[in-house]
Amino acid sequence: MRLLVLGGTEFAGRAVVEAALGRGWEVTVLNRGRHQPPAGVRALRGDRTAPGGLAALASGEWDAVVDTWSAAPRPVHDAARLLADRVGRYVYVSSCSVYAWAPPAGYGEDAPLVEGAEPDAGKTDYPRDKLGGELAALGAFGAERSVFARAGLILGPYENIGRLPWWLGRVARGGPVLAPGPRDLALQYVDVRDLAEWLLGSVERELSGAFNLISAQGHATMGSFLDACVRVTGGGAELRWTSPEVVLGAGIEPWTQLPVWIPAGSEGYDALHSADVSRALGTGLTCRPVEETVADTWEWLRSVPEYAGRAAVGLDPAVEAKVLGVPLEG
Repeated sequence: MRLLVLGGTEFAGRAVVEAALGRGWEVTVLNRGRHQPPAGVRALRGDRTAPGGLAALASGEWDAVVDTWSAAPRPVHDAARLLADRVGRYVYVSSCSVYAWAPPAGYGEDAPLVEGAEPDAGKTDYPRDKLGGELAALGAFGAERSVFARAGLILGPYENIGRLPWWLGRVARGGPVLAPGPRDLALQYVDVRDLAEWLLGSVERELSGAFNLISAQGHATMGSFLDACVRVTGGGAELRWTSPEVVLGAGIEPWTQLPVWIPAGSEGYDALHSADVSRALGTGLTCRPVEETVADTWEWLRSVPEYAGRAAVGLDPAVEAKVLGVPLEG
């Protein structure tokens, strides 16, 4: 297989490249050159947001293109139109955020959508931009040659948002850790490597259409997730399970200040942790244990010490100490 990846050096794009190389595929990447792609790829340079930024793709043919773009839909529109006659399938990593808020528990791919931005529009907001990207690919490649992987929470090595890395860093420091309850709160997420394998499988299976790309609900729980963080870091952390009422009463923001966690019963929980993923599971999605995702992310994190402190999420230590009623360390 000949694969073109737009990006290919960070998180999801990098996982796709590594998975494709592992299958023996011929891989080309197009990016701005800010990060080094994995060895073994053909690297093209171009800034898809700049005039002439796709010039390096003026020639060439591929069986599929994988696009992880998350901003204005116009770059997807431009790439899709340029490649439509020379690429077999457009695989776009979209998001469950494209569903109209708030989707009900158990929502499937036929749930109502937000009003998408025009395919050639500039930046609006994340949900509309992602749906605009879908519309851009659909307009150029048609329904039979387009795949939309509507991902939810993505975790794993190379994560550049910092959700799991923040938890690992916090647990590694040890001491009492505010663990938002309940322990058995069901989580949905997808390991970025499992997402990548499914994306490549969608090309091999000649799939089309939209798929919710996350694990089955309950694949992990808040308890199994944080227990795994404690085991792999060996930091001697003590998880202090705290009720949602106490957490919210302290003014702590779910998802951002306590990554991954959303209280059950809220609109956000249904949207992020209760999607119907039977279509993806029926077309080859397999999800590794949470312990493996956590352990491999910890191994990667220790290899990039400069990553520490880069997370855009997380809880202020002073707030945590106040809620737990313990002295502030340091």
